[in-house]
Amino acid sequence: MARTVTSGPGPVRRAGTAVARAAQRTSGAVVRRVRRHTHAGGAGESGLAKLIELHAVNSAGDMLITVALASTIFFSVPTGEARGRVALYLLVTMAPFALLAPVIGPLLDRVPHGRRAAMAVSMLVRAILAWTMASVVATAGLELYPAALGVLVASKAYGVVRSAVVPRLLPARTTLVKANSRVTLAGLLATAAAAPIGGLLHLLGPGAPLYGAFVVFACGTLLSFSLPHKVDSAKGEARAELTAGGAATAGGPFLDEEGRRPGKGRRPGLGSVGGPVLHALQANAALRALSGFLTLFLAFLLRDHPLGGLSGPVSLGVAAVSAGVGNAFGTALGSWLRDRGPERIIMFALVGALTATCVAAARYGLLTIALVATAAGVAQALSKLSLDAMIQRDVPEEVRTSAFARSETALQLAWVIGGAIGIVLPLNGTLGMSVAACLVAVGFSFSVRGLVSASRGRATRPRTV
Repeated sequence: MARTVTSGPGPVRRAGTAVARAAQRTSGAVVRRVRRHTHAGGAGESGLAKLIELHAVNSAGDMLITVALASTIFFSVPTGEARGRVALYLLVTMAPFALLAPVIGPLLDRVPHGRRAAMAVSMLVRAILAWTMASVVATAGLELYPAALGVLVASKAYGVVRSAVVPRLLPARTTLVKANSRVTLAGLLATAAAAPIGGLLHLLGPGAPLYGAFVVFACGTLLSFSLPHKVDSAKGEARAELTAGGAATAGGPFLDEEGRRPGKGRRPGLGSVGGPVLHALQANAALRALSGFLTLFLAFLLRDHPLGGLSGPVSLGVAAVSAGVGNAFGTALGSWLRDRGPERIIMFALVGALTATCVAAARYGLLTIALVATAAGVAQALSKLSLDAMIQRDVPEEVRTSAFARSETALQLAWVIGGAIGIVLPLNGTLGMSVAACLVAVGFSFSVRGLVSASRGRATRPRTV
């Protein structure tokens, strides 16, 4: 075709040249617009733009792997066999990850000077594993699952390192919640773009999306080293544990049990920041468990029992699109609400998710399932951004990076627990939505009282953030 355009008759050559130039101008305009958005608000100067672009690459690669595995493990076999395969997938990948997750944060904490290298390694590992899985994904043999576990662990390791890196790249006059919102939104847009590409690649063969993922993660490996050198700086940092090492008043200074700063040699704990952050983490864990539960439970339920006279794939599409729209809307809304009280936002997120799941349990149907998926997406995005804001506000700078890593690890573990519940539950819509409501209710009961007290306490103090 290229030869025809360049050596064909004059009109054909001119038309081909015009089309090529138009495509070049269009792609150039798109790239310039994307870079203008990622570099806005000082993100280009601070280095946050590089992280936004890297996270988009990471999300695109993860989506290509998800398409390949879902097509093989879930869609290519009858429902009964698919459920067995997914159960095996959970057993071989999620169960070991549940044991490894608490180790990821502390392990990464010991290499604060190598964060760029850690992110590059997580990309490189997934690139190699994607290439390895491409040759065995068609048969879904047992050798596929250890590789999938490696991909999962590498992906979560990247997630906790990314959370730790963001505070180092904050532009001036930009809050952490807004920065995280921009990073997350870039990932959502990349995921939405990669999903149809993965579907088209799958038409070429079950391994084609994995070869695409190999290329994406190989590029991500190189991009990781384009992050600023200050990402590897650990100046002024200390490690935080998930055990109580002290106490702090709501929004107040970092104090020990006797109202003093911890002495030299004492390792501050995440509990040291006081109740509000821990209550926010409990609420987020409940909503993350809800997300894991809905992802796996609805996948099987709607495939076996479509809703509203729709086919199984269409019913699944409605739930997936609803969740994606809710997540994107919650991310955008979180940026707009960045100056509102994060405790109050988390409470509203819990109430919204609890209300939606209760309505779906009482009147199970297509509209209520779409409502639950949307509400869960909005609630998870808003609550996570609010938790980030509280960590920024209440956690001392010397342990803030470590706290981000550990909170993210805890939330990933909550997703595993929710997903495990979803895979073992009988495929009954009303029962499933009742269990979903219970998951949110547990988080609500553990966290809402502390969040209300913290919100009232801060309302009586002069505004500091």
